[in-house]
Amino acid sequence: MWGRDRGVAFGEVRHLIRKETHQLPKARGECGSMPDEMASPLIRGRGGSRYFEATMSELDAPVIGILGTGDFSRSLARRLVASGYQVMVGSRTPKRSVALFPEEAEVTSQMEAASQADLLFVAVFPEHYSTLVQLKPTLAGKTLVDVSNALQINKDGPSNAQQLADLFPESVVVKGFNTISAWALQMGPRDGSKQVFLCSNSSQAKNAVAQLCQRMGFIPVDMGRLSSSLEIENHPLYLFPSWRIPVLCTLILFTVFYLYNFIHDILQPYIRAGKNNFYKMPIETVNVTLPSVALVMLALVYLPGLLAAFLQMWWGTKYRRFPNWLDRWLTRRKQFGLCSFLCAALHAIYSLSLPMRKSARYKLLNLAFKQVKNMVEDSWVEEEVWRMELYVSVGILALGLLSLLAVTSLPSVSNTVNWREFSFIQSTLGYCALFMATLHTLLFGWDRAFDPAQYHFNLPPTFMLVLILPITVLLGRMVLFAPCMSRRLKQIRRGWEKSRHIRFILPEDNGYSGPEDISNV
Repeated sequence: MWGRDRGVAFGEVRHLIRKETHQLPKARGECGSMPDEMASPLIRGRGGSRYFEATMSELDAPVIGILGTGDFSRSLARRLVASGYQVMVGSRTPKRSVALFPEEAEVTSQMEAASQADLLFVAVFPEHYSTLVQLKPTLAGKTLVDVSNALQINKDGPSNAQQLADLFPESVVVKGFNTISAWALQMGPRDGSKQVFLCSNSSQAKNAVAQLCQRMGFIPVDMGRLSSSLEIENHPLYLFPSWRIPVLCTLILFTVFYLYNFIHDILQPYIRAGKNNFYKMPIETVNVTLPSVALVMLALVYLPGLLAAFLQMWWGTKYRRFPNWLDRWLTRRKQFGLCSFLCAALHAIYSLSLPMRKSARYKLLNLAFKQVKNMVEDSWVEEEVWRMELYVSVGILALGLLSLLAVTSLPSVSNTVNWREFSFIQSTLGYCALFMATLHTLLFGWDRAFDPAQYHFNLPPTFMLVLILPITVLLGRMVLFAPCMSRRLKQIRRGWEKSRHIRFILPEDNGYSGPEDISNV
């Protein structure tokens, strides 16, 4: 029975403690200083005594109110208590909800929580905002933190926070904590996102919530006025917006190359010679398709930078905006590169699994039988040996460089390097990776491009189609390396304009060599 009425009992204890503490300075003045051994408590126990000690030590801490008793409210209460705040949870049924919250939090009615706290978290669904209208006089002049999220992306408005502000015009509404999950609140900033987006029309209320965020261990991010709340509410609902085009491009390329390889290597032998090669579809055909997609996707990482450079050279200025399609392409180069790395890594795994197939063992036995039958003592072919050695070695180097690019694209790694180091890795080493991957493909093809037997249905081998784009990108990069091109591009990117006759001197002409490079598009 005591557990059920714990919220009410704790409220009475809190009021008694506050009343007694106002008399403590006077009593100390009359009795003098108390010995150290008398200042420590005589009994240290659990349960109610622990709550009493926590309350005594946190009397000066501000009171934070929470309206709502859901999962998010419970995690928020735990985090606030751990951060040293006094927490009052407002519930329509406090006796039923008191067992769900930590002992240090006081579960009471919504009216009591609204009257005691100056800052309250509104942790109820937007459709239930109307149930709080009866608290409007009590909430006047207080800060309300809206933590709700929308059910679907809302581009027209109004946002949930704006609706709450309309219901409580005399209160100050701050939008925040909606991008933090209940798990992140419960576990703290060690496990989960650390950033908390905040927006409000009152800078004072926003600063108060920002200080609360910092004390809880999170990083507040000021998003401006309350009109930005629509963007903050839509943020958790986006499903990889920057990945849609790269993933779609990867799937399209994989489908096209897979069908091309199927027609070239499986369908043509079956139609012309009745040879059944359909067993190659699950592994061998996929393994031929993956490197094709990886190389084309890697070339698509560096192609938009070249297009941007040539456009700036053509326009003679850097102040003209790129087309929208090129601008979106430039902002998604990281995703294109990671998709390329995924295909390359899968290609390496598939290649390692090739000898484990039953079909590969049968082929090996057949070759050995034919060699014995033909009485061939030495089947060593020097050219084939060198081709395979170089082909595998260059492929390993290309995958290693791609792995380095993928690791440095992680925020935890990229934040530890400066701009010149990041540019060197992503640009210089990136072009090295593209060159090694192209060389890997050339070594794979060797002289097959000149063998008429490789043109099934008069279709060229797959590697010939794949090499078109990466070789074009590498040649374009070599053109920009020419002194006349690189010098003019540097001038343009430092503010020179073709239409204005301004005397312009590059820093290196005065003995200074800056870190800028034509790859920093």
